[in-house]
Amino acid sequence: MAHRNPQMEMPKQAVEQRVHNFDEVALGYIEELALMEAGRCLNCPKPQCKKGCPVEVPIPEFIQLIKENKFAEAAKKLKEKNALPAVCGRVCPQEEQCQKFCVLGVRGDPVGIGRLERYASDWERLNTRLEPQAITQNGGKVAVVGSGPAGLTVAADLAKMGHRVTIFESLHTAGGVLMYGIPQFRLPKEIVQTEVEYVKSLGVEVRLDSTVGLLSTIQELMTGGYDAVFIGSGAGLPNFLHVPGENLKGIYSANEFLIRTNLMKAYKFPEYDTPIRVGKRVGVVGAGNVAMDSARCALRLGAERVYIIYRRSRDEMPARAEEAENAEEEGIEFNLLTNPIRFIGNDRGFLEKVECVKQRLSEPDQSGRRRPEPIEGSNFTIDIDTAVIAIGQSPNPIIQQTTEGLQTTRHGTIVVNEETMQTALPGVYAGGDVVSGAATVISAMGAGKKAAKAIHAYIIAKAAKTD
Repeated sequence: MAHRNPQMEMPKQAVEQRVHNFDEVALGYIEELALMEAGRCLNCPKPQCKKGCPVEVPIPEFIQLIKENKFAEAAKKLKEKNALPAVCGRVCPQEEQCQKFCVLGVRGDPVGIGRLERYASDWERLNTRLEPQAITQNGGKVAVVGSGPAGLTVAADLAKMGHRVTIFESLHTAGGVLMYGIPQFRLPKEIVQTEVEYVKSLGVEVRLDSTVGLLSTIQELMTGGYDAVFIGSGAGLPNFLHVPGENLKGIYSANEFLIRTNLMKAYKFPEYDTPIRVGKRVGVVGAGNVAMDSARCALRLGAERVYIIYRRSRDEMPARAEEAENAEEEGIEFNLLTNPIRFIGNDRGFLEKVECVKQRLSEPDQSGRRRPEPIEGSNFTIDIDTAVIAIGQSPNPIIQQTTEGLQTTRHGTIVVNEETMQTALPGVYAGGDVVSGAATVISAMGAGKKAAKAIHAYIIAKAAKTD
């Protein structure tokens, strides 16, 4: 049954067009739709939506400004708390956060908070000019390792507090996972770079091609004039299945596949000299957002059939429902309750098939999770000539291996105080995927905001002791 007063649908590229290009799929609201959607907000006396936002966005306030046709002011209100609103409006799982608590969602559709956030920030980008911010830098000096969502957030917040911040980025472009991990059709790279430029306008310095752990260690930064260091180096080390045949030609980690496609623009070969081999039949192992991104990229790179191979059921898929729906609309085939056990190649070492076993889910364990179990005798093969392994990432160990006294888990993630994001080392903080393992953009930003507050307090206390 259709809801009364439904959420305004966001226009999208037609399926038959978008599967042949890397242009953004979701086209965003026009002004009329944005005003209609903002008008659905009830202006609750005690808004619940705010408690679902990890970066404390003033949601009712910015929506009210949209209602009043004050789009520039709405964007400015967003940036009081969120340095990356155009990014969050596109990739943040609002349905599990702010929109989950919207009272309209009890009996119908919640307000499209993310879509309105995107509208306001896009309006600002298209209609105003970015100017350097007048901020007096009279605080401390902070080094930020990594320019992904956690690093950009902590840098922006600390700069607004008057600290001098330098970001060290190992790649040749700033933005971290926003640049290399998320495809152009979901998050255009010019949007990311606009957000990076905003952070730089706050006085933040960005040093590219600078790998902390090789160029200098955390200890050397701390003894070299920095009052504090924030580690936001992400999770760039791919996980593999460790099954026979995984070293055959034609098998990629999702990291390599997406970096080649997104950051190095393999889809524009030969204009960009980054070839990538995609066959006619592609199998993507996993069912998170990274798996959906990989599958949809493979389709746009010329694959005739693309399969998602996932050992659990649809209910357990980690991907956002919206991303799974987009993938299915585009013709991606889902092989659920299916576990790959070996890859089979030809005599030249190229991938030809994947052997799989059908699975059933066990009764829930103590954690409530149902584990996949193989069904005896259910082995079958799928013909594929390219495979992408998208079963998660771990932190690159370079910082952990070059930093004495840093406590880590067996998964390589850095141990922190969850309230302050401080590591076992005084003045050294960490957040994002390097702490949590691969997670969402907004959770990394939330960690960055926590760390910024704690670093600010640490520097003030440190200065007080020396006075």
